[in-house]
Amino acid sequence: MAGRFKLKAQLYSGDAIAIGPGKADLLGAIDETGSISAAARKLGMSYRRGWLLVDTMNRCWSTPLVETVVGGRKGAALSDLGRQVLADYRALEEQLTEIEKGSAAVRLRKALGATPPT
Repeated sequence: MAGRFKLKAQLYSGDAIAIGPGKADLLGAIDETGSISAAARKLGMSYRRGWLLVDTMNRCWSTPLVETVVGGRKGAALSDLGRQVLADYRALEEQLTEIEKGSAAVRLRKALGATPPT
């Protein structure tokens, strides 16, 4: 039986992961909920973890991906760049899914063991 085969994209800024699958999920949840806290809860992480991921993303790009809103109601929203980065990352994930179906990926998957030998 062949092993599991999954391609994932991680974009780096220096040594920091600017975006990867988890950070993209967090951006999507922030866009949906309007809140870093609610997005973190939805993804099963602490507010602090969510905030640290947002802080890393915001420092990695030319302008912040997430903007906090202060006023009568505290919250967060994706910036225009944040929405574009998320859309482009999701498109890249779709392209990787297509690559996983290609002949090179099929050969690699067939050659991959189900588990490493002990």
